Amino acid sequence: MPQIQIYDTTLRDGAQGEGVNFSLEDKVLIAHRLDELGFDYVEGGYPLSNPKDAEFFQRIAARPFKHARVCAFGMTRRRGVKPADDIGMKALLDSQAPVITIVGKTSDFHVNEVLSVSLEENLSMIRDTVAYLCGEGREVIYDAEHFFDGWKANSDYAAKTIQAASEAGASIIVMCDTNGGTMPEEVATITREASSKIDKPLGIHTHNDCDLAIANSLAAIDAGASQVQGTINGLGERCGNADLISVVANLALKKQGYQVLHDRGVAHLAELSRYVYEIANMHFRVNQPFVGPSAFAHKGGMHVHAVNKVASSYEHIDPAQVGNERRVLVSELSGRSNIIALATKMNMQDDKDLMDRVLQQVVDLENRGYQFEAAEASFELLVRKLAGTHTPHFELVQYHTSVVSRGGEPVTEATIKLIVNDQLRHEVAEGDGPVNALDAALRKALNGLFPTLNKMHLVDYKVRVINSDAATAASVRVVIESRDESDTWGTVGVHENVIEASWQALVDSIEYKLCKEDT
Repeated sequence: MPQIQIYDTTLRDGAQGEGVNFSLEDKVLIAHRLDELGFDYVEGGYPLSNPKDAEFFQRIAARPFKHARVCAFGMTRRRGVKPADDIGMKALLDSQAPVITIVGKTSDFHVNEVLSVSLEENLSMIRDTVAYLCGEGREVIYDAEHFFDGWKANSDYAAKTIQAASEAGASIIVMCDTNGGTMPEEVATITREASSKIDKPLGIHTHNDCDLAIANSLAAIDAGASQVQGTINGLGERCGNADLISVVANLALKKQGYQVLHDRGVAHLAELSRYVYEIANMHFRVNQPFVGPSAFAHKGGMHVHAVNKVASSYEHIDPAQVGNERRVLVSELSGRSNIIALATKMNMQDDKDLMDRVLQQVVDLENRGYQFEAAEASFELLVRKLAGTHTPHFELVQYHTSVVSRGGEPVTEATIKLIVNDQLRHEVAEGDGPVNALDAALRKALNGLFPTLNKMHLVDYKVRVINSDAATAASVRVVIESRDESDTWGTVGVHENVIEASWQALVDSIEYKLCKEDT
């Protein structure tokens, strides 16, 4: 099978996306993770643009990749300047990157109106830059900017630009759909036409302005391109770049005619996707194909019934192939199959009466505003309570929260009384808001009796008004996400009082952790 080179530009092109800001350490961590998973090229940035990018290449040189080749990105020499005298060329060589990616103009419109040089001077800039860097012992990848627009406007001149780069020694010519406006059928046709003009392999670099970046990348590969550039999770300017997660998954698992990542990284795509989201401090895209939490989530009872019999009936691949997992959601749309699927891990699926009672309780609770889709821990506790197998680890006597102004700053205090092992525990704690203060007081009351709670912490807290028409008397739903060293779980609470709703979700979170330790 042909090996398709995977070229990642998350750290440069992806960093241009709105709300994306990688620190130097972020870039180094992501780069080494990409190397571990078998990516062929990792582009680190433009070393002349800022000190962070220049330092990145020094850090990578001190701890080289095992497989990937690091790339420095830059532009052709300035007009009227020899490459050896161009500060951009010097910065690229000083980066010590073994591969240099050069972007040049393809469209005669951009040459005349943006670059403001003659068409012949542009060809010289491309030819001189590539030849100079190759002469310095670097592999040069040439990115043909606005390639498809340029080809459609003046294919003769566009061909001359890539021929100049090819003849000067570029190892691969990359066709860039810079504006993201090309259709897949156009990409396929032009890729074949361009291939006939040069004797070097072609690559593809697409943007997602028409939501076709992945389709365009695959179209180019099928038409003969052997390298695909993109970013993890499709990060990038405007509407983003081709999402390499989906590109790789499609090439490896759906097209079944290509080899990517030397087969090492495909099974870790979900992990990689979430790793980059975490590093970038961004929320997961829950419905992201292949790797999103909802990619293999089933809610309709008929769907779950079918999946339980034949997984492929509603799943196009085995989720484990990309490191993801099947999820069964519980809601008022659920049928018995959903309940049974979730109850299986508790070995209660054969109790039909219990399953009916659980389903009825879920329908009733959701009618009151509960949602268990993101609160599987609360659902598991509900099942255990209805089955009579849950023994609470503590009993609430009362809690009290107050907010006072101290030195002009609000200070929240929580007082709590619990019965734990037939003993009354009375504790007070301060926190950043009522929920944090209640959490701190609850932990103090349980401290010493349940030491595993030290390894658990809250990672997210969401509040949503359910019946907004009731104004300030409206019910609210609170969802809390918690995590320990090996697991993440969600819990839910609903009440007209946001503190009580929060307390319900908080108690479920603690109880779930303690139940895990009991089993």
